Amino acid sequence: MARTVRYAAMAGLALLLATCQSTLADGLPAGERTIYLVSRAGEEQPVGTIRFQPTTPGQATGYTLAMDYSRFKDFFLSMKEMKCLEGPELWCHIPYPYRNPHVVTADRLGWLEHDLLFMFKGSKEFGANFWNGIYYRMAATDGVIRGQAMAVDLNKLAAPPDDLSTPPYGEYDIDAINRDKRWLPDLVIR
Repeated sequence: MARTVRYAAMAGLALLLATCQSTLADGLPAGERTIYLVSRAGEEQPVGTIRFQPTTPGQATGYTLAMDYSRFKDFFLSMKEMKCLEGPELWCHIPYPYRNPHVVTADRLGWLEHDLLFMFKGSKEFGANFWNGIYYRMAATDGVIRGQAMAVDLNKLAAPPDDLSTPPYGEYDIDAINRDKRWLPDLVIR
């Protein structure tokens, strides 16, 4: 009987630890999560995974991003090969080209937002228009990160920023988009 109670207590403790580890104290997810781009109709496109590595409480959480390019098609646009999702628009991932510490806090998701930059292109448009950049402004709540598409000019990344310690896109570089016209206006990490 004592052995059964001890095993039940250990199983309960293991379940409690697993549950606690799925969300960090500050609302960020923990462990490996899937990144989805979400269409206006609510259809989810899984585009990669991210692993959050918790650090000391009160400090930034590290992350490792792995895009699933098997879901993307190769396009040669403006003399550059790009990985794009094909739908009503082309939705091309634009990897951030400079040093990035890959850390976040619940209220500072800028580096992750920079790792998930995209460019949209109409199917009948010629070449890549880097002013059609998409920046997902994100917020973390209860272990889920949600992002809303905003407009940015990706031409700003043509030269390295003066300060490589902070994300280059700030609130004055990001504008609202017409969500009704964009194919994938939302992002979810869960």
